[in-house]
Amino acid sequence: MKTIRKVLVANRGEIAVRVIDTLDAMGIESVAVYSDADTNAPHVLAAGEAVRLGPAPASQSYLDIDKVIAAAKATGADAVHPGYGFLSENQSFAAALAAADIVFIGPPQESIATMGDKIAARAAVTARDVPVVPGLSRPGLTDDELVAAAPDIGFPVLIKPSAGGGGKGMHRVDDPADLPDALVSARREAGAAFGDDSLFLEHFVLTPRHIEVQVLADTHGNVVHLGERECSLQRRHQKVIEEAPSALLDEATRARIGRAACDAARSVGYTGAGTVEFIVSAVTPEDFFFMEMNTRLQVEHPVTELVTGLDLVEQQLRIARGEQLSFTQDDVTLTGHAVEARVYAEDPAAGFLPTGGEITDLVWPKHARIDSGVRVGSVVGSDYDPMLAKVIVHGSDRTEAVDRLDEALAQVRLTGVVTNIDFCRFVLSQPAVQSAELDTELLDRLVVDYTAPLPPPEALTAAALGALDLGSPHDLWSSALGFRIGAPSPYVSRLAVDGADYTVVATLQSSPDASSLAADVTVESDGDPWSAHVVVAPRPDGSIALACDGVQQRWTVRAADGRRWVAGDAGTWQVTPLKSLADADADDAVGDVLSPMPGTVVAVPGVDGSTVAAGAPLVVVEAMKMEHTLRAPVDGVATISVGVGDKVAAAQLLAHVLPADSLPGLEDQK
Repeated sequence: MKTIRKVLVANRGEIAVRVIDTLDAMGIESVAVYSDADTNAPHVLAAGEAVRLGPAPASQSYLDIDKVIAAAKATGADAVHPGYGFLSENQSFAAALAAADIVFIGPPQESIATMGDKIAARAAVTARDVPVVPGLSRPGLTDDELVAAAPDIGFPVLIKPSAGGGGKGMHRVDDPADLPDALVSARREAGAAFGDDSLFLEHFVLTPRHIEVQVLADTHGNVVHLGERECSLQRRHQKVIEEAPSALLDEATRARIGRAACDAARSVGYTGAGTVEFIVSAVTPEDFFFMEMNTRLQVEHPVTELVTGLDLVEQQLRIARGEQLSFTQDDVTLTGHAVEARVYAEDPAAGFLPTGGEITDLVWPKHARIDSGVRVGSVVGSDYDPMLAKVIVHGSDRTEAVDRLDEALAQVRLTGVVTNIDFCRFVLSQPAVQSAELDTELLDRLVVDYTAPLPPPEALTAAALGALDLGSPHDLWSSALGFRIGAPSPYVSRLAVDGADYTVVATLQSSPDASSLAADVTVESDGDPWSAHVVVAPRPDGSIALACDGVQQRWTVRAADGRRWVAGDAGTWQVTPLKSLADADADDAVGDVLSPMPGTVVAVPGVDGSTVAAGAPLVVVEAMKMEHTLRAPVDGVATISVGVGDKVAAAQLLAHVLPADSLPGLEDQK
């Protein structure tokens, strides 16, 4: 038995917090590591000790093996838990820990190496009679060999890189004529992403579902599976909503796919917690095929924990200490149904652009499990994955679990950062999702029909009045609303939400008490105006009670970066106050070029002082490993405010184009 009294968690965010929680419950000391961007992050505050690794870029902090091992030695850690991502599937990291006589809470180096090479993995599991997708996979395949093999494999085919996953370098090809060019693109992408451009080819299973099986294997030869998870609700190969168990499988198929997963683990001498991923035909679920094995804990592991009652991190620690599993396959039972939604800092209505900013308000639902790595005051930047948290619920059956997840998401109050929460609720409401008729391309089809919901007039009223210092409604000198002799003066607020403009007109009325404000409110937009008698009162928790014609609602209003955030049961909206209608300079910002998210300027194709046409590229910002080209909104003269390498915030002014019609003679020069 190995002694593990102190564990360093070589990760950040929600997974680091989640691992530390289990360490605390087991009486094991914890050590966090952090970058400069995470100095006051929740995982740092949760741990018993914390060690700074370096600057914000992961390559200089969380991915620096030497720094992580030095931190483990300096704090006397017996073991390291890698979480997921970063170094969790890095064979060199596992080897370096072994050389330092520090326990790696993960599988053997050889298992990581074999399963990390998709071609070697297929060969290993095939030797154990685990079914694999028909295809061609061996080291060193040329483009000509892949093209020649494709007809026998059968179109459509899927090009896959040997050295990595996450959708990078993967291409579906339906037409044989498109295969040569697709192979060129796939090799370039795989080489850039993984440093290895080796490719192989598989038949693309029509109406595929992504089903994965959780396995546990100890060092005494015992291997069990904990049932499966349905992960078909994914966008561009990135999972969004996961559940356990899958509604597709019957008990006989569940047993077969579970045995196949255990055989896959045995094929590489696996120990610890791992996940074997399968592609399953929605039409013939009895036909399942091995895709890959993730040699680590998965993001979606909580749904398995909720239906089995097992703590997977605890099991990892016990296996790492050399303990035998305390249960057999016959002891594993799946009770009820669990569903998880990943909360990302991204804007679905803007093509899922990553977002960022400072979280100004955060309230999680009480009746759900929340795995979160953020808190009020956390700054969401562009250095790390945009996932903020996971909302996980359990129900007696799938229908109840899906309903509970929707209710839980509706109760989230997260302001300061645009998230995908409304998109998740949109997905859960779709008939195909409700009836569990899923496939891995469903979300990409649903995205076409998604539009961000318009704010209800109550939200706009809350945004206009809830941000005011109300003063005393009975003292005209301190009241937030103006006055004039003979009649109340209306308070006029112009607001913009997702490009739509609204005008909120509030006229002060007599208030029911000294702690509230009453007004007659009209909200105008392109549609019919909405009017109501409104009473606004602050609540002890910092939110406001808004009674519209006697119907009371609770809203939270927060201000940040010159914008307001309003959150309620109907949703969360980012609201931008506009200039007064009477302000002659209301159009000044027409040529502004603002950063849509926090990031780094990687190129400045625009030239300061030059004459540009609308659509000309001015600044390129990189965030979350994606580049975004920002262009001139109008014809005119450009002023560039940033340079290559500058870190920029969401909504920061990067450039401005002085419109051509405001410059005498410019039109004649064009």
